[in-house]
Amino acid sequence: MSTYYNSEDLKKFGSIGAFGAKNLADDFFKYYGDVFAEGALSSREKSLIALAVAHVLKCPYCIDAYTTDTLEKGCSEDEMMEAVHVGAVMAAGITLVHSTQMINKAKELTM
Repeated sequence: MSTYYNSEDLKKFGSIGAFGAKNLADDFFKYYGDVFAEGALSSREKSLIALAVAHVLKCPYCIDAYTTDTLEKGCSEDEMMEAVHVGAVMAAGITLVHSTQMINKAKELTM
């Protein structure tokens, strides 16, 4: 059964500049490389953050790539799952905190 996302397409990502806007693709990949380089955060920590964000934004390509990357960087399954839970609770909290706008508006309209 075919799916909308083809895991083989992930391998094509590095050549997106060949389709057009090569300068923008080159700039993106330079930025990407700079961001994931060792810095104040280790590349391992950055990979765990990327894995969590991939889940929150629901990108199957990124989940595939960063599951592989975190394992290659020595992360345990417990660390990976905990990172996903951090992303999930942040997404839930971000949704819930915006309910204060609803509550404020509801109170304004019902007073």
